[in-house]
Amino acid sequence: MVNQAEIEDRISKCNKLLDANPNSQIFAALAEAYRKKGELDQAFRICQSGLRIHPNYGSAHMVMARINVDKGMFDWAEIEVRKVIDLEGNSYAADLLLAEIYINKNDMARATKLLNRLYNNNPSNNHVKELLDIARKSEVEAACGTEEESARPQAEDEKIAPEKGDDSISYIELIETISEIGGVEGTLLVNNDGLVAESRWIDNRKPDLFGALAKDIERTIQTQMDASVFGKYENVLIEGENLIINMIPLKNCLLLIKANSQINLGTLRLRLNALLEKLDGAVTRAGVQS
Repeated sequence: MVNQAEIEDRISKCNKLLDANPNSQIFAALAEAYRKKGELDQAFRICQSGLRIHPNYGSAHMVMARINVDKGMFDWAEIEVRKVIDLEGNSYAADLLLAEIYINKNDMARATKLLNRLYNNNPSNNHVKELLDIARKSEVEAACGTEEESARPQAEDEKIAPEKGDDSISYIELIETISEIGGVEGTLLVNNDGLVAESRWIDNRKPDLFGALAKDIERTIQTQMDASVFGKYENVLIEGENLIINMIPLKNCLLLIKANSQINLGTLRLRLNALLEKLDGAVTRAGVQS
């Protein structure tokens, strides 16, 4: 049970330290205290601001991952944990949180694999054992459901439908693949607060600037769309002198692609449509403009 008095005391002390030194890494402890208090938006804002100053602070990315888990934003939480692993390598805390994220995303195969390793390293850990039992049980239930479904007589239209392989991709795989397309100079995933969560960027200008501007543009466009009869927008294409910006709204984030004038927009459209169809069912738009 959270001791509210202790949490309030910690918040007060951390705020004093941060006021005395705005560049201090104490922001991570302050954000964690607000998270434990249940003030997730405040925790997010503090952690976000601190990470702009200390982008390679692994402990802060871990706090941000926990905040995103508490907010139910599991894709973003996974991105943050992977940043921790990239910066500091695998650890018990990072692997355990990643396993919990997999369970919440119903990715029981990856959760079981990770939890098996953690359990073998420490069989006396009851929390790991409980999570492993949950993941294994869910896998069995899913398998039984698949067997029941296969035993059910199929309608004619179901019989002729081709089977689809499990070729879904993650957000990170999405931007890595897009970045390999000729003419693309940068790809960003921008969260709802305008913060760049992930990037592949070769431009000299800072990606944070593009991310913030893109989010401002999106808000302006969506405000105008909401006031009209046209509904939500599907994408935005901006063309300038040797500069092309394509923005596509996804679930809980904005995809920004920066390209030069050598880009083949037809190729980009086709590749994007194919990739977004594989994006773990997270796409909320209907198509991509050519």
